Parts: sequence; C-alpha cells; structure tokens
Amino acid sequence: MDPDPGPDRTHENQPLFLGHASQQTHDYKSNGTTTLFAALDVHTGKVSANAFYQRHTNSEFVDFLGQVAAVHPDVELHVICDNYATQKHQNVKDWLAANPRVSLHFTPTSCSWLTMVEIFFGLVTRQAIRRGSFHSVQDLGQTIETYIANYNDRAKPFRWIKTADYLLGKIKRKQTINT
Repeated sequence: MDPDPGPDRTHENQPLFLGHASQQTHDYKSNGTTTLFAALDVHTGKVSANAFYQRHTNSEFVDFLGQVAAVHPDVELHVICDNYATQKHQNVKDWLAANPRVSLHFTPTSCSWLTMVEIFFGLVTRQAIRRGSFHSVQDLGQTIETYIANYNDRAKPFRWIKTADYLLGKIKRKQTINT
C-alpha cells in the first residue's frame, strides 16, 4: 500500500495488482474549485485562449470573450457554446452588439457533447485531473496550464467519425427525450 494517502484522502491508496485496478477512496478534502473557460480553434485543434475564474457568471464570460477577440483580431469569430444561461445574459448581448465580428452559436439542449471544446475538457479531466490531488486552486490551475501547453505542442483538429445523419439523429432523439 501507498504509505501516504496524500493530504486530501482519508485512507491509503490501494495498489494496482493482477486482476485489480488501483483504488483510492471517494471522499476527499476539497481545496477549492475553479471555472475554466477555453477557446479551441477547430482548424488547428489548439486551445487559443483560456482563463480561470472563481465564478461562472456573465461578467467572467464577457471578460473571456474579450480575451478571445484580442487573440484573434480582425477576423470574424464564431463561438459555439452550450445553452448555459450565462451566455444569454443582457451583459453578453450588449458586448456582442458592441463587437459585431463575434457571433455566438448554441448547441441544442443536452447536446454540449457537440462542442469540440467539451471533448477537450474531457481530455483534460481524464489525462490531467482525474485521480489527482491538488493542494490549492493554484496547484490545480498550474496542472491544467501545463497540460494545455503540452497539448498545444501536439494538437491536431478533432475529426468526427460518425456521419452527419447519425449525429442529427442523436440530437433529435435527445430533444424528444427532453420534452
């Protein structure tokens, strides 16, 4: 057994051995949370902008949109978002009216999986965060920043392997279930 469960676990980690995966307890001491906003360039597969915030409100989203616009000056930007209420707040609408080269597009309800940045978030979770023990929010943020830098070094565009008809059918089934 690992003699040190880490400062955030209540019991020692159970080691990997033939026929059994390594295990750790489900309970832990939280050292805080953060909200990550990220912009993924679908042409390169790279994360072109990212920011951490303590909260997930329209103010933070407007700030992030400003960062994305600054990273991509003088081009028309199409930002694909999920249907979270933050992106539909009047402050966001006002910012968009003042920045007409930026357009927001929304995925259907319960279909955030269509947003390629959600695929990226899944990679971050599986490859950098899951099973990790972070002593502070800054430690978590640094781990994610390091992951993004390494990811961008080898990034390639995501490629759908399902047909458009399959994906549209899945969206339609999801909308039927949600009504």
